[in-house]
Amino acid sequence: MRIALTTYSTKPRGGVVHTLALAEALVEAGAEVSVWTLGRGGDQAFFRPVDPRVDVRVVEFAARDGESVGARILRSIEVLRRGFDAGGYDVVHAQDCISANAVGRCVRTVHHLDTFTTPELTACHEKAVVEPFAHVCVSASVARELADGWGLRPTVIPNGVDATRFARAAEGDLSPWRNRFGRYVLAVGGIEPRKGSIDLLRAVALLRRDAPDVRLVIAGGETLFDYRAYRAEFDRLAVELEVDPVVLGPVDDADLPGLVAAASAMGFVSTKEGFGLAAMEALAAGVPLVTRELPVLREVFDGAALFAGDPATTAVALREALAHPDAARTARGRELAARHTWAAAAQAHLQLYRQLCPI
Repeated sequence: MRIALTTYSTKPRGGVVHTLALAEALVEAGAEVSVWTLGRGGDQAFFRPVDPRVDVRVVEFAARDGESVGARILRSIEVLRRGFDAGGYDVVHAQDCISANAVGRCVRTVHHLDTFTTPELTACHEKAVVEPFAHVCVSASVARELADGWGLRPTVIPNGVDATRFARAAEGDLSPWRNRFGRYVLAVGGIEPRKGSIDLLRAVALLRRDAPDVRLVIAGGETLFDYRAYRAEFDRLAVELEVDPVVLGPVDDADLPGLVAAASAMGFVSTKEGFGLAAMEALAAGVPLVTRELPVLREVFDGAALFAGDPATTAVALREALAHPDAARTARGRELAARHTWAAAAQAHLQLYRQLCPI
């Protein structure tokens, strides 16, 4: 079976991480897989090495100074549409709304649903839900949103996680990270509204009243969207609250497991999520997880995480995680992460593809 997986970027965002890991698991299972993406800012390859059995196709996407978010969305769709060649594939599977708009008839994974204010992005989002002939969701909670909002019946295939990689990091030398940052609460995904960054900042400020040595470290951050106003408010509040967060930006893929494993806790307080891959990686490394009380996160992490609804309760949960580590909860987290394999995800995808496109 020949499969094209499509994504919108070469950068380490959750959907891109998912796309590459799924592609590698599919070729391991015997499929022929191409991954198509846009090479933003001169990128000619993904943020990490990819199994050479995966056929990687990067379509050049030149940067334009002063381009609005809406114009960039429309140009992204058009450039990928012109570059993509659907010939010879049994299945084309889009992993985001931009590539779904670009590639025509496709299966679509809806990782999560969001509300946008940019008209072009709103239209892109809606079309990428309505027009694909089949849908995959990585959690039952998001599948219910598609059923309730659009009358669709997606197939639920949970994410995998490279649990061994993060568990192995936890057994290694973590002193470089701990010497650098001391005790720290880690957030992965950058500073943006969907990640609840300001809520986490406020929570850490409250936590530091009792634990002034604890720092907030934020990794990641590549995005198509313009969050300058949100980032300015975050920076203003950081000064006001005397938190002084460490903002690392994108972290080299080889360094990420050690950074995660050395954390005292992960703060995962997104307002919208489809699964929570970064949080699952933290559990694989044995790191206490504090996450927002959302149906999807309760579905995925119940029994393995502490849940909170606002900065005050998040601070309480972080304090509990740091002061009283729960060995049983940690063990459940490791077991949960180990159960979510990319091999299982690949087999579920292949079963769906055969149903949709018998060959």
